[in-house]
Amino acid sequence: MTNRILIIAAFLIASISTVQSQEIAKHALGLRLGDNDGFGVEASYQLGIGGNNRLEFDLGWRDEDNFDAIKAAGIYQWVFNLDKGFNWYVGPGGGLIFVDYDNDRITGDDGDTFVFIAGDIGIEYNFDIPLLISLDLRPEIVFGNDDDDLDFDIGIGIRYQF
Repeated sequence: MTNRILIIAAFLIASISTVQSQEIAKHALGLRLGDNDGFGVEASYQLGIGGNNRLEFDLGWRDEDNFDAIKAAGIYQWVFNLDKGFNWYVGPGGGLIFVDYDNDRITGDDGDTFVFIAGDIGIEYNFDIPLLISLDLRPEIVFGNDDDDLDFDIGIGIRYQF
């Protein structure tokens, strides 16, 4: 009987320490550099909403030979600890893209707005200082007038945690 109690107590203590190591910062602010239809930079904000859940909001600019775009995204993420500072995360999201085409490419209306749904999967490293770096893949299904397609946005992020 005593052995069972000791095993259960050890299991509970190990579980509590594992849960605590999965805690993520309440706030993180930084940049995400990405590329799918042109290189772009996004201002990125992460809001921790639980022990291992967060919301990420990105607002960025994309530049390509034939267009410029402003992109806004919101993503819910579940964060899972791999090992001492390494986490992986996954989640759904979506957003809007406002595109301004070069006049040489398209005649008539030279702008458009698109809606997209996205998934996000990535890996991150949380340094001992309040710095977080990440690498993620964000597949996006874009809906618009005549441009329904699938894009793969790959991004590198660096954020200050507070």
